[in-house]
Amino acid sequence: MAVRKFKPTTPGQRHKAIGTFEEITASVPEKSLVYGKRVSGGRNNTGKMTVRYIGGGHKRKFRLIDFKREKDGVPAVVKTIEYDPNRSARIALLFYADGEKRYIIAPNGLKVGDQLMSGAEAAPEIGNSLPLANIPVGTVIHNIELRPGQGALLVRSAGNFAQLTSREGKYCVIKLPSGETRQILSACKATIGSVGNSDHALESSGKAGRSRWLGRRPHNRGVVMNPHDHPMGGGEGRQSGGHPRSRTGLYAKGLKTRAPKKQSNKYIIERRKK
Repeated sequence: MAVRKFKPTTPGQRHKAIGTFEEITASVPEKSLVYGKRVSGGRNNTGKMTVRYIGGGHKRKFRLIDFKREKDGVPAVVKTIEYDPNRSARIALLFYADGEKRYIIAPNGLKVGDQLMSGAEAAPEIGNSLPLANIPVGTVIHNIELRPGQGALLVRSAGNFAQLTSREGKYCVIKLPSGETRQILSACKATIGSVGNSDHALESSGKAGRSRWLGRRPHNRGVVMNPHDHPMGGGEGRQSGGHPRSRTGLYAKGLKTRAPKKQSNKYIIERRKK
């Protein structure tokens, strides 16, 4: 995966940097694994706008991704690597030996024709999903569950990876991409390797229209509004706007929003880097 840059033939091309899509092997998704995706445009069930700066965008089909990987002991072959408009990572279509087809997040280094397996008996190789108890210490992992059988919730976006650092009783200690270190039950599953499409962070849209294609409308800053509209609005000339805060008055920088008595606090060994 690489990033293409363009000659500045137009203002939109000048700063544009997008992926090459060289790893994509199929342009049409598997029909049995997609359904139409409805967009709300930021409106609720009465038609009132409840979330600003959302609307428009290209029509999408939602691909059903297998985050549980519960087909233990059944070998699968990677048939295609595909683009998914709903996430930053690429996805891989698996053909299982029993005839079933499923999509997974494509890890870095996965190629068409590779054979994958999930379950406790699987080897700790790229793309295989197995319980944390069976993964060697120091292994790079992604798609991590928080509860056994719940499906992967952590480390799913392009280029991300976590590391299994140690074991403590029935828990494994995981270092997450944010820098947070926390305990996760050893029975939870994770997938070996890092998430693919790691150059996604180097991409630059180059123009405002590309944001509109993604369904993002223009975003107004609070400091350019009037005091009636935003706590940071008003003032003569260009004023800083005071302490950064949301439209409802909640501090935006430095205020801890995590519940102080949250039950899972006891599993966090080291907080993420500020």
